[in-house]
Amino acid sequence: MAYVTDRKRATGLGSAKSGTEHFWGMTKSSVALLILVPLFVFTVGPMLGAPYEEVYAYYTRPFPAIVAALTLVVGFMHFKNGVQVLIEDYTDGLTRKALVIAMICVSYAAAATGLFAIARIAL
Repeated sequence: MAYVTDRKRATGLGSAKSGTEHFWGMTKSSVALLILVPLFVFTVGPMLGAPYEEVYAYYTRPFPAIVAALTLVVGFMHFKNGVQVLIEDYTDGLTRKALVIAMICVSYAAAATGLFAIARIAL
């Protein structure tokens, strides 16, 4: 009969080494989105249903374009980190690696597409 302590059972298993990093990254992006999303809603709201020319003229101004761009970037990075944690929790092996790589690529591609659209209007 072996009496093994919890410490002895855990020795050699190592740690994830990135749990705290993910947690703080998600916390920082959550706080940023807490500020950005209401700003985004109040800047986009008046333009709902407006004619194309009016919306185009509105987004050539710096403040609405910057708020939209920041919301897009921070939102997609928050999405990327959250889905990565979700995938790491519920999959393993090659499936995990493939899904994490695919989700990172999709997140960056969507953020880049949104930024390109905003830059095209604003510049």
